Amino acid sequence: MLRLWIVNRKQLKPFLRGLILAAVLFFLLKTLANHWREVAQIRIDAAGIACLTIALGITLFAHIFAGYVWAWILKLLSYRVSGAWGAKTYLTTNLAKYLPGNIWHFYGRISAATKLKIPVEAATLSILLEPLLMVIAGCLFVLVGSGSIAWLQIGIAIAMLIAIHPIFLNPILRQVSKLKPSTSILRLEKYPLLPLLGEIGFLGLRSIGFVFAVLALRTVNWGDLPLLVTAFSWAWLLGLITPGLPGGIGVFEAVAIAFLSRSFPSGEILAIVALYRLVNTLAETLGAGLAWIDDRLFPQD
Repeated sequence: MLRLWIVNRKQLKPFLRGLILAAVLFFLLKTLANHWREVAQIRIDAAGIACLTIALGITLFAHIFAGYVWAWILKLLSYRVSGAWGAKTYLTTNLAKYLPGNIWHFYGRISAATKLKIPVEAATLSILLEPLLMVIAGCLFVLVGSGSIAWLQIGIAIAMLIAIHPIFLNPILRQVSKLKPSTSILRLEKYPLLPLLGEIGFLGLRSIGFVFAVLALRTVNWGDLPLLVTAFSWAWLLGLITPGLPGGIGVFEAVAIAFLSRSFPSGEILAIVALYRLVNTLAETLGAGLAWIDDRLFPQD
């Protein structure tokens, strides 16, 4: 019976991924069909190009910073690696998340870590903690930007903040380590406050990049900022946790459009999310290229 359930589950996962993707694509195509004339009329002036350039720079810096945060997580697991190594490894593997399966960037980081004699278990734990901390950061951003009390989100955020405390996490890690006698003992040296603050900073930078992408097409008032940050945080968070969609493509756009279309012209929102996807992809590609060049020029790092 258990074996049958496992087989059915394996067969169901591709179907669910396809269903989610189909629903997202249908929503995006329907929205584009309804507002394509508005999108076609949009023009970007010199000031808009400057805003997009700033958005590109900030987004690139955010991805570089994310690599440093990953290095901090490894240090909490008692493996001292440099932030420069973490950033280069993060950047050179990040584009692999767009491959089918959405796991190959994790595999690349684990492989790079094991070359530094870091046990595969510790490397795996580090790339599990990273998205967990990102999710917590996303929940906190959503709460701050929403302007209202959402008790369910507050409860989830508090539960996750407690769950990553070494008092609760280290006993679980010890039990996992005992499953294989040869496995090194996994433990957090202290509460991952610095990596958590780092992920909050990462998401803050990404939000600023998104705001500049919006500025490329329209003026933004101070009163618009909470809505833009909340919409971006929800879109980014749901894109992160939705399984099977490489890079959250489609989910981010659909959620951002759903949040912002009531307050801004739909044509502008379609153009904005498309531009931001382009900016983010260019930033990731540029980061990977710069990391590759740096690794060839300074291989000792």
